Amino acid sequence: FHLSKIKLTTFFCALQYFIYQILRGLKYIHSANVLHRDLKPSNLLVNENCDLKICDFGLARVNTESDFMTEYVITRWYRPPELLLYSSQYSAAIDMWSVGCIFMELFIRKPLFPGRDHLHQVRLLLELLGTPSETEMEYVNENAKRYIQQLPNYPGQSFSEKFPNVHPLAIDLAQKMLTFDPKQRITVEEALAHPYLTTLHDISDEPVCMIPFTFDFEQHALTMAQMKDLVYEEALAFNPDYSLQ
Repeated sequence: FHLSKIKLTTFFCALQYFIYQILRGLKYIHSANVLHRDLKPSNLLVNENCDLKICDFGLARVNTESDFMTEYVITRWYRPPELLLYSSQYSAAIDMWSVGCIFMELFIRKPLFPGRDHLHQVRLLLELLGTPSETEMEYVNENAKRYIQQLPNYPGQSFSEKFPNVHPLAIDLAQKMLTFDPKQRITVEEALAHPYLTTLHDISDEPVCMIPFTFDFEQHALTMAQMKDLVYEEALAFNPDYSLQ
């Protein structure tokens, strides 16, 4: 499936359908109290019918405010400011930032923030979005805050001028996803209800998880013998004929 081989009208409809499916899937994930933590184009599977699935939950974790979580998640180009600036407490807003990056990448056909390294990534964000205010930097690590204050004062760029071929409603939705302050960032439910997705949004067909997911299985301390037994039992589930007598 190649976007470059389809007509322009079909192209924009396909992008709208893709972003809708990403958000629809993410709504279910977040309703299960789970953060994906590694949303990027290579973790989105699309078939010839334009059906989209989110994959690779290797970095996924339960969303909890009581625990400190690692900052080393999400591929750099799709990593939100709160992780780039060393905040160990974050929320589902990190996934929404990644979706915003993917959304714009679909339109411009290249990464929105292709940072060469950690510091270059921060600069790219500031050049487009502008230098954040003191209020927007409340969650920022003090060392990171000092670094930002030493940089030039970036006024930010107009999305509509920088991306003139992108529909104004798509620009509005992307900007709401790409806000510096995670508390001000649009939620997945709000994004689905955005005017850009009016023709696709149907709350009755956007399911949620009724039972929040847990990662309790990761908390059990197992001995080497117990782990071997579990691996053996899992293998037998697929190959019962190999059971030891």
